[in-house]
Amino acid sequence: MPVKSTTTNQESETTKAPAKKASSVQEYYYGTGKRKSAIAKVRLYKNGKGELTVNDQEGKKYFNLVKLIHVIDSPLKLTSLQKKFDISVKVSGGGVIAQADAVRHGISRALLAYDEALRIPLKKAGLLTRDSRIKERKKPGLHKARRAPQFSKR
Repeated sequence: MPVKSTTTNQESETTKAPAKKASSVQEYYYGTGKRKSAIAKVRLYKNGKGELTVNDQEGKKYFNLVKLIHVIDSPLKLTSLQKKFDISVKVSGGGVIAQADAVRHGISRALLAYDEALRIPLKKAGLLTRDSRIKERKKPGLHKARRAPQFSKR
């Protein structure tokens, strides 16, 4: 049951909490990218400088191979939007190469959220297709997913 306050106007004015400042909420476009068992949650922030942050680290430190940075930048280079967005990524699972491909897939999907007209060039380049190869599960009675026990005649 709500309790009614019995304070006067003077008391309530002095005990008021200071007004909260309006937080600077940036608008972003979201995309989830996947490859094998790697999952990347990508946010493209508008009015950026082209900075990449992966798991709260600088992108070039996290993906320390130049080849992987080129893989990640490929959808932005294709659409010529490299310096328009700041990119924030949370990535988990898989290896570094699979994570880079998952980030590329997530950026491509986020670009679609930004502008649906980009679908044609991204689709032609094969950047919207998810690489679904994952490890096959182990079956009962087998050593691995398909490796059967050695046959013994005697």
